[in-house]
Amino acid sequence: MNAPSAKKPLSAMSFLRSESAFVLGVIVVATFQFGGDGWLVGLNDSVLAGLIFLGLFSTVLWASFGVVKHADALAEILGEPFGTLILTLSVIGIEVSLIAAVMLTGESSPTLARDTMFAMLMIVLNGLVGASLLFGGLRHGTQEYNLEGARAFLAVLLPLAVLSLVLPGFTVSTPDLSYSPLQATFFIVAITLLYLVFLGVQTVRHRGFFKQPINPDRAGYPALDPADDHHHGPLRGLAYHAVMLVLTLLPIILLSKRVAKLVDYGIVEIGAPAALGGVLIALLILTPESMAAVKAAIANQLQRCVNLLLGSALASIGMTVPAVLLIGLIIGQPVLLGLDNVSLIMLLLTLLVSTMTFAGSRTSILQGAVHMVLFLVYLMLLFSP
Repeated sequence: MNAPSAKKPLSAMSFLRSESAFVLGVIVVATFQFGGDGWLVGLNDSVLAGLIFLGLFSTVLWASFGVVKHADALAEILGEPFGTLILTLSVIGIEVSLIAAVMLTGESSPTLARDTMFAMLMIVLNGLVGASLLFGGLRHGTQEYNLEGARAFLAVLLPLAVLSLVLPGFTVSTPDLSYSPLQATFFIVAITLLYLVFLGVQTVRHRGFFKQPINPDRAGYPALDPADDHHHGPLRGLAYHAVMLVLTLLPIILLSKRVAKLVDYGIVEIGAPAALGGVLIALLILTPESMAAVKAAIANQLQRCVNLLLGSALASIGMTVPAVLLIGLIIGQPVLLGLDNVSLIMLLLTLLVSTMTFAGSRTSILQGAVHMVLFLVYLMLLFSP
């Protein structure tokens, strides 16, 4: 663990400059809280809706850069895997908050959790894994990661994905793709406990599984450049970066639902597939991790990339499924989790390819290309089911 050097207290102007993402987020949130939401009522002007969407999207994107900056700082202070775990839990917390907000406001959306989780898995396990391995492989040839860590992720991810998104389509206790109250209660407890056990393994018992292995400096297999890991600016201390990470996430959470409303409006206006909305929102939620993961792969820190991507895929199920099932039981709203046949095939194929990709201790551009093809297939099927 690296102790940060002492820094001078930030002046007001220095704070505004260094935390401009947080400041902008607060200003935009305040604008909408105090009258701006009226712009979103009865939208009928496509130009105005487009301008508002661009403004909100840019604000959320900028705030995401701020989240990554503080997560990078915490990763250096705490060491792995705590740094990537903090970013992962923060980002998936946005997903859970969004779904919970929609469910609790009375809007009937029984497939919201399923559609969001499936989009997250396709984007992470295919799009982001593919992009990371392609860019990393093009720059470094082959890259190394800790095989035990990847196996640990997949050993928990595979059964949780099948239990959450596949099994509900084959049970007969309910007439739809949901779990019965007894089944839902059981899986709330089982999934939560299994995810907590994994977190214990990752952070306490086997932390070494999730650290970048020592990379011998030999031809075709370059050593890590420690300088590549510093993307956060000056360190300000553990408490400062932890608090600012949470504060910078809040505007993203508060604005994401407004972005979702504009996305739904745009989809109706242009006649795009309804599922595209879930993809766009998932991409927005995943922006902090996607930037950090691709950046880590390019810097030849593939283990950090693996921790971020497989960790977010696992957390998306391990945190979201218990939360939405519990809310569904409380408010008496069914939660449809089972996938349709096409999505089911894509999920199982993705899980199979992921186990093959992370079956060895090195990756190359070939694995990246395979995952990117699967991601493009997923996008194609959105428009031509």
